[in-house]
Amino acid sequence: MARLSAVLGNSQRLDGGAMFGNAPRALWQRWSPPDDQNRIRLACRALLLEEDSGRIVLLESGIGAFFSPALRERFGVEEERHVLLESLAELGLSHADIDVVVLSHLHFDHAGGLLEAWEDGKPASLLFPKARFLVSRTAWERAVSPHSRDRASFIPELQPLLEASGRLELIDGERSDTLGADYRLHYSEGHTPGLMLTEVASAEGCVLFAADLIPGRAWVHLPITMGYDRFAERLIDEKERLLGELLGRDARLFFTHDPEVALARLTRDDRGRFGVREEIAAPQRLAL
Repeated sequence: MARLSAVLGNSQRLDGGAMFGNAPRALWQRWSPPDDQNRIRLACRALLLEEDSGRIVLLESGIGAFFSPALRERFGVEEERHVLLESLAELGLSHADIDVVVLSHLHFDHAGGLLEAWEDGKPASLLFPKARFLVSRTAWERAVSPHSRDRASFIPELQPLLEASGRLELIDGERSDTLGADYRLHYSEGHTPGLMLTEVASAEGCVLFAADLIPGRAWVHLPITMGYDRFAERLIDEKERLLGELLGRDARLFFTHDPEVALARLTRDDRGRFGVREEIAAPQRLAL
């Protein structure tokens, strides 16, 4: 068993229309009120698992602080400092304590926290000196050879650093020898090739790190997708299939981008619409 904590990284503001795809502003602004630049608030939240064995597993690392000031402004990153490291310190931990980092994919808002904060004239440098880095083989291949549509979503310096670490593990199936039997891996192609969703066993159902398949509570609704998604209709089908399966296991969803809620239990109403209840803003060392 393990204890679960939500670990905040750097926060971000992105265009609301891009985040809600073809949903009209009249609808999505009720969930996410935009600022005067039409941007909405987004968290970049990681999930920390402290296992009874003493091993520490981190699911993702957020956007981090690797951007130069100009790019930080362009991509709406709000803090200059590396917030994830501060959040770990509040739990009495350092990045050097982490044994495994699981990455759903390698877009910069999910993997940028692996890098040290930007300093003028200093090359990119990898944090987490003893961690094994787990990512799906398909997501890795996409990051190494991105499509022109999402090339800007990747960090060119990151993949060589991960490979050079000697601690990179590429995953193909629903289990990882490193993670063990308490973890099950699901895959989705609608947002990006090889998106890997980690399911963690719990005494009360299970917990799914929903990544960019379901970045927050609003996206639990099946028709709601992002403009950043590769194939919206495919993503909806994948979401419906996975949520239907998880409902039978009384699952809870962990949201990486929801600015207000980290964890909530999955529900479905009489009309077949998915939703959530038992919302928790910031679980800290919650027993699974």
